[in-house]
Amino acid sequence: MEQKRLFDCVQHHLENGPVPDMLAAKENGKWRAYSTQEVKDTIDKLGAGLLNMGISCGDMSAEGRDKIAVLSKNRPEWLMLDLALQQIGAILTPVYPTINVNELEFVLNDAQVKMVFVNDEDLFLKVLSIKDKIPSLKEVFTFEHVPNARHWKEVMAAATPAAIESIATISAKIRYEDLVTIIYTSGTTGKPKGVMLSHKNILSNVMAGIPCFPPGKGMKALSFLPLNHIFERMVSYLYLFKGTSVYYAESLDTIGENLKEVQPDLFTTVPRLLEKVYDKIMLKGNELTGIKKKLFFWAHSLAERFEINTNQGAWYNMQLGIANKLIFSKWREGLGNNIKCIVTGGAACQVRLIRIFTAAGIPIMEGYGLTETSPVISVNRYNEDGRKFGTVGPLINGVEVRIAEDGEILCKGDNVMMGYYKRPDLTDEVMEGDWFKTGDIGMLADGTFLKITDRKKELFKTSGGKYVAPLPIENKLKESMYIEQVMVVGSEKKFVGALIVPSLPNLKDWARHNGVQAANTNALLQNEKVIEFFKDLVESFNKYFNHVEQIKKFELLPDEWSVETGEMTPKLSIKRKVVMEKYKEAIERIYN
Repeated sequence: MEQKRLFDCVQHHLENGPVPDMLAAKENGKWRAYSTQEVKDTIDKLGAGLLNMGISCGDMSAEGRDKIAVLSKNRPEWLMLDLALQQIGAILTPVYPTINVNELEFVLNDAQVKMVFVNDEDLFLKVLSIKDKIPSLKEVFTFEHVPNARHWKEVMAAATPAAIESIATISAKIRYEDLVTIIYTSGTTGKPKGVMLSHKNILSNVMAGIPCFPPGKGMKALSFLPLNHIFERMVSYLYLFKGTSVYYAESLDTIGENLKEVQPDLFTTVPRLLEKVYDKIMLKGNELTGIKKKLFFWAHSLAERFEINTNQGAWYNMQLGIANKLIFSKWREGLGNNIKCIVTGGAACQVRLIRIFTAAGIPIMEGYGLTETSPVISVNRYNEDGRKFGTVGPLINGVEVRIAEDGEILCKGDNVMMGYYKRPDLTDEVMEGDWFKTGDIGMLADGTFLKITDRKKELFKTSGGKYVAPLPIENKLKESMYIEQVMVVGSEKKFVGALIVPSLPNLKDWARHNGVQAANTNALLQNEKVIEFFKDLVESFNKYFNHVEQIKKFELLPDEWSVETGEMTPKLSIKRKVVMEKYKEAIERIYN
């Protein structure tokens, strides 16, 4: 059977090896699995129920088809709703649960959403608070049981045999080129834009992605990156076409426990979460004493020297073998002891982390792409010869890249979006013929491996007229165990400065060993010894940068940036404008 639409994955699964755990999640504290057949029955009933409730594909135009929004954490119901809507030609519009109500109101009105499915009471109340301002919105359903709210199973209950039968006729008309979803990207600027992606966009990406992953059937994946993000959603379809079972973590806080319970073969992540895993490992290492501590740091220093696709000699290999048995085996245990690889995307990952984890027998495959490119443009392969440290890997099949004169990466292929919903003007701005302008600056190393050097819009000029790329500087500084987060500033200023959020557990540890006492965090960060310590630290990194890029002054900040407090996007990149605004006084102190 030929796969022409994303929802064909269910039939493909049924014909090529149905499994007892196509999708699984915790319900009331126990893992609950949905078999391939159960997923098929559920999506058919959901689709039929929606048809009976008046949801339809209309005239099959982007404007004419009914839109359904979902605001929920990752769970089997999310993906089953997606599949059910695809089969009847309606359009899923996923929304980040953390979205602010003004943006939510804009998105639901812009897409003229008819129904919303939400995770729980909090999100139900969030939608309810603006329901009156959204004329198109007819119904709100919840996945959890919520008082005075309609439960999603009511939709299934509305199914009739006749409606179930009609699904086959409707889905037969859905073509490879047809729109499948509208994803609103808030980005770091202005009003959200609705990215229109077709089956062709996402499915071409899925099929080109499969050979990049570990081979074989019957694997398990843990899913925790938000499904509203195209990266996790595309990979979910890749898992389903590949016969990999998908287990949903309960939340970001339980990933550690869920890894041990599920023992997955792989998962996708963003660098920020990888940094947290690494910090935890290092904290444990620092708590060791005597010979155990010596061994831990000996193994760690071996890993820092690891090179890929290079034989580093019998002596190094033997030592690494010993380190693997004694030290790194414990790291792998912490990840469930079954990890074949971890795929990372969404933001730049520190090369040092990728090097250390790979040496420890945990290959990290870094990739690159955007919502507009469905998303993957390039990725480091599972096979070692398709990986290179410091790059985002070779291009995937069917995707072309051209580097413009100013260094911008342009992309062309079946993965490039249909355009922005109802905004041809914005579509024209990012397209140059068939080529999509990514807004990233990069180059092809060895003619094969794509390397991202910066975001075009994040480059800034000092008052001396010199260009500075903040990302590489920030990533280098984050290699220090004492730096949790950092943002480089200096646009139109005489020199480059930085806002630094120290890693408090590590800094407190250092303070204890160096006789520094402080009543609270603020006092600690204002302590002269601590400031001197950070001056030396920053100075030790400045040698990696040319004169213009070196950090001359910095401010230490007590609070970590997060999605909840507004400084980070849902995929955990810094919102530079927000940080600039929020820490205006700190930045002024740098330049006074």
